[in-house]
Amino acid sequence: MAETTGLEGQVAIVTGAGSRGDGIGNGRAAAVLLARRGARVALVDNVAGWAETTRSMIEAAGGTSLVVEADVADPASCSSCVARVLERWGEVNILVNNVGVGGPAGDVVDVDPADWERCHRTNLTSMMLMSKYCVPPMRRAGGGSIVHVSSVAGLHGGHPNIAYPVTKGAIVPLTRAMAAHHGAEGIRVNAVAPGMVYTPMVATRPGMTEAVRETRRGRSLLGTEGSGWDVGEAVAFLAGRRAAWITGVVLPVDAGATAGRREFSPNLRSPAER
Repeated sequence: MAETTGLEGQVAIVTGAGSRGDGIGNGRAAAVLLARRGARVALVDNVAGWAETTRSMIEAAGGTSLVVEADVADPASCSSCVARVLERWGEVNILVNNVGVGGPAGDVVDVDPADWERCHRTNLTSMMLMSKYCVPPMRRAGGGSIVHVSSVAGLHGGHPNIAYPVTKGAIVPLTRAMAAHHGAEGIRVNAVAPGMVYTPMVATRPGMTEAVRETRRGRSLLGTEGSGWDVGEAVAFLAGRRAAWITGVVLPVDAGATAGRREFSPNLRSPAER
């Protein structure tokens, strides 16, 4: 008997579902994988053209999707976004809160307060807002699944700037508190914490040279570089019914970077050298 994915017929909303150019970011990968496994996916982005590329990928593979242009840092835009999905498909079963920005430079002395506030609205408040409007239809459906995208930068110190790791770190208690609040309603809330994956957003950072990429690879126990697909696989698993007994979890997707340092590994060679 053929095994099902546990995502067939589900309605999913993925924020930040586009990517710069034709590359594969975390949101695009998650959206494509959810659609491949049978979900109907609303592709939310503040740049509709980026989401349209994701839609083309999904529909070329026979999947179903809907592009919704929205600013997830704005309450009215979030409300309108969810209303449009409900109008099209009648329910919301999965929410993937993926939108995030690198935020302003500087430590607490140097950071611009207005830029700090904007970073918080985009990286953190957006997750509260989208959840605010998705939880009620999930309640009506008898349950649902919410996956937040955090970062390993929010799990430890050492980041050169203050705003990004603070916003990503705050997603951890947000995830656990929401899991506690909504578990009795059948709504699971989890998070993934990507490590140094190479996405279009990362590729466009100033100074992202091949030497820098090699340094990033060396910070993981596997000595390899991840992609949006690696993050998307984790999101799709946590979103689906195969993870039905998992809630309140923050899952690092980082090739072991948060587990230890490579110099303590008995085999220091990279996979390419073995």
